[in-house]
Amino acid sequence: MYPLPVFHFQIDWGGTTMSFTEASGLSIESDVIEYRSGDSPEFTSIKMPGLRKHANISLKKGILPDDNEFYEWLSQTKMNKPQRRDITISLLNEAHEPVMTWKAKNAWPVKVEGPGLNSTGSETALETVEVAHEGLTILTS
Repeated sequence: MYPLPVFHFQIDWGGTTMSFTEASGLSIESDVIEYRSGDSPEFTSIKMPGLRKHANISLKKGILPDDNEFYEWLSQTKMNKPQRRDITISLLNEAHEPVMTWKAKNAWPVKVEGPGLNSTGSETALETVEVAHEGLTILTS
């Protein structure tokens, strides 16, 4: 058995499956709380788990004519009233079935970035949306 390659994945974007070239930021970490009482005979603190943190997720896709969905989504975000969407990112096997899935809940855009333009380049024009979210769940099949 071999590990899965990273190039075969799909993203469900609030109920719609969209094509992306890259997804990053699928991380969860816990703060560390250090504590030491004044009468402790040890000259070191103890460590306890604190609040969990979820990194923002960055999604990149090729720019298509008449496709401005990232900017429109960001433009709809008003103070304390972002339009939230659940995002599901699935790593697929050879049969195109999800093997590992990351589910980001209540995501909303915090940044939209256009491509770096270069008159001598021959790369595809990509745009990036960075989304904040309220939790990441990781599931395996």
